Amino acid sequence: MAKKKTERKPSKFREALGLANILRSEKTDFLFGVLIVFLAIYTIVAMTSYLNTGAADQSLLENLRPGEWINSGKVFCNYCGSAGAILSYLLITENFGFAAFLIPCFFILVGVKLMQIYTVNLWKWFFGMGFAMVWFSLFMSKVLSPLMPDLIFNPGGNHGAMAVDTIENVIGPPGLTAVLFFTAIALLTFISNQTIMYTRRMFNPLKDVASKTKDIVSDKLANMNNGGDDDNEEEEEAYANNQYANPQGYATDNATANAQGKGKGKNAAKENTEAEEESPMASVIDLTDLSAMQPQPKKGEQANAETVTKVTNVTKVNSESATANPASNLTIEVGKDEKASSTQRTPEKFDTPINPLEPFTNYKLPGLELLNRDDNDGKPYVDMEEIKTHNEEIVRVLKSFGIEIREIKATVGPTITLYEITPAEGIRITKIRNLEDDIALRLSALGVRIIAPIPGKGTIGIEVPNKKRHNVSMESILNSKKFQETKYDLPIALGKTITNEVFMADLTKIPHLLVAGATGQGKSVGLNVIITSLLYKKHPNELKLVLIDPKKVEFSVYSPIADHFMAQVDDDDEPIITDVTKVVRTLKSLCTLMDHRYDLLKLAGARNIKEYNGKYLNHQLNPENGHEFMPYIVVIIDEFGDLIMTAGKEVEMPIARIAQLARAVGIHMIIATQRPTTSIITGNIKANFPGRIAFKVSSMMDSRIILDRPGANQLIGMGDMLYLNGNEPTRVQCGFINTPEIVKINEYIAKQSGPVHPMELPEPKGDDNGDSSSGNGGGDMGALDPFFEEAARSVIISQQGSTSMIQRRFSIGYNRAGRLMDQLERAGIVGAAHGSKPRDVLIADEGQLSAILAQLKK
Repeated sequence: MAKKKTERKPSKFREALGLANILRSEKTDFLFGVLIVFLAIYTIVAMTSYLNTGAADQSLLENLRPGEWINSGKVFCNYCGSAGAILSYLLITENFGFAAFLIPCFFILVGVKLMQIYTVNLWKWFFGMGFAMVWFSLFMSKVLSPLMPDLIFNPGGNHGAMAVDTIENVIGPPGLTAVLFFTAIALLTFISNQTIMYTRRMFNPLKDVASKTKDIVSDKLANMNNGGDDDNEEEEEAYANNQYANPQGYATDNATANAQGKGKGKNAAKENTEAEEESPMASVIDLTDLSAMQPQPKKGEQANAETVTKVTNVTKVNSESATANPASNLTIEVGKDEKASSTQRTPEKFDTPINPLEPFTNYKLPGLELLNRDDNDGKPYVDMEEIKTHNEEIVRVLKSFGIEIREIKATVGPTITLYEITPAEGIRITKIRNLEDDIALRLSALGVRIIAPIPGKGTIGIEVPNKKRHNVSMESILNSKKFQETKYDLPIALGKTITNEVFMADLTKIPHLLVAGATGQGKSVGLNVIITSLLYKKHPNELKLVLIDPKKVEFSVYSPIADHFMAQVDDDDEPIITDVTKVVRTLKSLCTLMDHRYDLLKLAGARNIKEYNGKYLNHQLNPENGHEFMPYIVVIIDEFGDLIMTAGKEVEMPIARIAQLARAVGIHMIIATQRPTTSIITGNIKANFPGRIAFKVSSMMDSRIILDRPGANQLIGMGDMLYLNGNEPTRVQCGFINTPEIVKINEYIAKQSGPVHPMELPEPKGDDNGDSSSGNGGGDMGALDPFFEEAARSVIISQQGSTSMIQRRFSIGYNRAGRLMDQLERAGIVGAAHGSKPRDVLIADEGQLSAILAQLKK
């Protein structure tokens, strides 16, 4: 008969009453906050009343008799009664004088913080207001006390009067003045950097006056040279104040996002501040003064020079194209000579780079409060008895085989303890390598792994599993300083090493990752950890995901963020690809996108996506020529073995092509499989996936296929893994994130401002189902784009056919505009493409167009 399970008794009295949950609840914090705010307001009212009624109440307060504070005879004149009079007397008269008003002000901030109305750094305000209160107490006692002799209390209180007397007795009145002046400047300097500038101006006013006079004279000379054209000044001022003059980073909820999003805004603000100090008119540039920067054009070239100076319609053009391409925030009118117009730039006009986060600058990165907090603060459990026992057993086993040890040390990790031994002179390493099974038998351990020798050290490592393992929470990883301050382009925080350090990698440096492991060993959790790391660092404009999930259930949790972070072929119903038949088409579409990006890199003269985006954001590339901001694209494929079994070489070839070439254009792949066999992970795949993650596998052969060496078969499972991207693998305990945490993160992102539909991938080459005839042959009008007829008429009226013109005119994406242009070409309305030049229009009037449309509708 089974024993009845007894309930655990509460260990503490407050736990039995449920007080712990009550005190930690949000409602309790809110009520405490309201109470503190009311008490602070009551104190302010009492202190304000004391300024008028203090003279009447002072004699009572200085000789207060027992029971008189009850105020039964209403002898106290303070508006807040006897309690208000006593409290005001203690704070104002006995302590800090007028400066005591800062005390209830600080408690108002405490209440606001508890009510979660605003996020306030209480420690900063506590020290700042405390310092200010003491300083004002001394200052008022020194300065205001002689000016207000009729006041019933010292303006700085008894504290200020006593402190002033003590300091003057030691260093005299000049010393007190110097101390007050220095401490005031020190405090203001930490509050605002402008204090330094104003202090310099105060001590050297002549330099400031001379600088302003020089600026005024230079401005007048410039106006005389320009003919005093006031219209140009108004245009320059309007351009300097437009939406691209001051790009800002997006707001974040954690330190990670502050470092990423606000860093750009701070640098831009610093540069603007320095420019304003040197020259107040530095941000306003006269484009008509190009003659001072460039050689004078000849009469025949005057038309092209005038074309460059036309920027009055920039704001209008940008407003039309903002919805089509949010990252393309600049358009300049160009003449017929495209090569000349693309190189003729006005550098002063475009000193402020484009903000790649527009128009979603209010997007906030997810906060750490969405994740479950680790009760152990990320520190592993250390059992000294277990360590001593294992130490003795290891030494005993090695001695029994004739191996002497000079030194042994233990490093405790989340799930593994590393014992580093230094063998005696003359001991061969091969003797120790073959003792894994003997040591595991002696320690009764699940699996022992020997590293002989440890790279970079003169020791041999023996990894022994801990009896009590410690899960590594995702919160402890993302809350680490290493992740918060990382400069990686695509940071993936995988977990913690044996030394309990956060292990991170940059996907752009890997650049493709192969993940393998047996069922239930943490492979799917590892993929979720990688995706979460990227979501906590990247903006939707900077990152797009292509998720391929043959199992149909692993990635479905990310459906809410499809519009923000997903990329798909236009006619796919679901952004998360679960149909194996659509995988090949998506991979071919990525190959087409890769080729298109390489063409843009070639035109831009850039070697990789980082150089290209840098040029684009600094106005060195013209969006009229098809240039656009390129986000990183990460392709994640789960259950790669099922794809190989279904599609075979048809899947392997585009994957191999992307893995070989796509690194430079920002496309990276992560493929995962639970069956690491040579028929699935072929030599072509292994050669192009240098990054490997191996969870526990069942045999040494599987480990050799993944890592080219044994070791993965000796892992203990549950997230224990080996990461390889170089010479020796690193053992890492993978972070853990559960489904409820992922759901909360996705719901938070879905509520943020962002794109309204997934990024469109181009149509794959050789996958066009339209009519192949290029003349006026018939076709199904329903297969054409809804904008086909309007686009055709627009092209004929303007006699100019280009993808960017259609994109801007109809506010659609670049991919859709490209498909529209291809349909116009098949219908015989425009000619073939000629690189970046506009296409030739083959139809002269709308009469011919009507005939073509009538034939297409048949």
